[in-house]
Amino acid sequence: MLKPTSFTCVNPSSNAKKVFEVPGIRCSSSSHDSAVVSTGNVSDEVSDGRRSGNYPPSMWDYDFFQSLSSDFKGEICNKKANGLKEIVRMLLDKEDLDSLHKLELIDTIQRLGVSYHFEDEIKRILEAIHIADEKLSSEELNATSLKFRLLRQHNFSVPQEIFEEFMDESGKFKASLSKDMKSVVNLYEASFHSKKNEKIMDEAQDFATKHMKDYLDDTNNKKDENLVKLVSHALEFPQHWREPRQEARWFIDFYETSAPGEDYVPALLYFAKLDYNMVQSIYQDDLKYLSKWWKDTEWGEKLGFARERLMECFYWSVGYNSHPEFSYGRKVLTAATAFITTIDDIYDVYATIEELEVLTESTKRWDVADLEQMPEFIKVCFTVFYNEINNVADIAEKEHGVNILPHLQKVWTDVFEAYLLEAKWYHSGYKPSLREYLDNAWISITGPIILTHSYFLSTTSFTDEALQSIWDYPKIIRLAAIILRLADDMGTSYHELARGDNPKVVQCYMNDNGVSEEEARVYVRSLLIETWKEINEEKIIAEATFSKPFIEMCMNLGRIALSIYMYGDGHGAPTLKDKERSTYLFVDPIPL
Repeated sequence: MLKPTSFTCVNPSSNAKKVFEVPGIRCSSSSHDSAVVSTGNVSDEVSDGRRSGNYPPSMWDYDFFQSLSSDFKGEICNKKANGLKEIVRMLLDKEDLDSLHKLELIDTIQRLGVSYHFEDEIKRILEAIHIADEKLSSEELNATSLKFRLLRQHNFSVPQEIFEEFMDESGKFKASLSKDMKSVVNLYEASFHSKKNEKIMDEAQDFATKHMKDYLDDTNNKKDENLVKLVSHALEFPQHWREPRQEARWFIDFYETSAPGEDYVPALLYFAKLDYNMVQSIYQDDLKYLSKWWKDTEWGEKLGFARERLMECFYWSVGYNSHPEFSYGRKVLTAATAFITTIDDIYDVYATIEELEVLTESTKRWDVADLEQMPEFIKVCFTVFYNEINNVADIAEKEHGVNILPHLQKVWTDVFEAYLLEAKWYHSGYKPSLREYLDNAWISITGPIILTHSYFLSTTSFTDEALQSIWDYPKIIRLAAIILRLADDMGTSYHELARGDNPKVVQCYMNDNGVSEEEARVYVRSLLIETWKEINEEKIIAEATFSKPFIEMCMNLGRIALSIYMYGDGHGAPTLKDKERSTYLFVDPIPL
């Protein structure tokens, strides 16, 4: 039996063409109708009068998962990887390496996806640079931006005023700076580590975005091909918002094709490739285990109205924590995400309002006997669900001596009540205001479930203060849940509205303010940026109560949400582009 512990709510599908843009970011979200796999033969209303989400079938099956295999296992690979790791460690420990080159090396190691091997060395170097507070080199803006970004990323205090020397008397960045595009890109990336009310960083983002777009649009000058790739990639999403595993795969290719240069380290590249493939082999074992678990639940046969999204659920779990040692946690989170997906379909489209009212009340008592009078599909679903959640609590109590079942019951009850409210809105035709919608939607998107369970997966000792904070949903959970909600709504609302579902955040803002859809989307994009600023600040405050791994999982919830909805609804209606992403992440190794 699996032991669920962290879930991701993902709403139904969307096949509409659309563009998801944020100032400084342009992410194509076209679902490419021609690329969408078969939509199946599910009608909008099934034979007994119940609604259906008309979801496409899964792109993956049990036999495929069981066929996964890798050559990157065993003692020979471990020995080779350990030797390369020591070479990289010696580079980080070099005494004659100046601070700028150390920062550039750290940045490269992070983007290649292997920084988790060198956390102590990276912390030591950044602490020394922060204490010294030196002016790094004559490269000025590039060095300053890199220093600002890396120190803030690792929660060191760096004032925005560090950039004042690059601004003119009017408070604008000097136009001459735009001639060095590498520096502009680093300024752009630094700007996404800003906090609320940092006007200099807002100006930095506007300045960098404008000149990066101008650089790409300029057809008169010959451009560096690698720099064009870097600028385009950054404008799609900044590093700070990117899911680490997908970013590592992209940057490994970029680092190899942009080499050789003075900063190119062949051993580091080889280590990154080998580590990627070795970790991928662990993911494949996880998927084989999970596909067997999913088959044993028989949900695919017994709950034919719901989405079967095992690969997509697994990608969510990798997004929360991609480290190889988190294998058990990924299995738990994948199973939990599968529960969320199916239960979301029950509340969103399939069950009647009367059934949902009884079901929601029964969850408060947490007694499977309450389901005896419910339809068979609810009994099938919730019997497995209750057993698994109770199993998680039992294991946690045995391992840590803490009874977490009340916490798990509470978060699930809160979400079911939020689901029920949305179902009542739908059945009554009620249109909530934006504030009313968001007050419920940050819970119904299951952010609290995901992160409450993540807390118990990533923490080994529990203080009374932390347990009480988790019970009340600390601010970092609320902010991460809002980012998840905004990403979900921007990626899925077209199809849901076409199906007649409740208004989403864009439509609520339109109804409140009498504005066009484009104006509403501009507002939502600004809300997304402002929420990231708040979470940048809150992650430092949260260190007083929570562990670094848990805080990072809160940040990663927002990152994986943006990744899942990068091409549209990558969970409810994944396209061939989503399949391609899963293939290079979990199936095909990098050639060495």
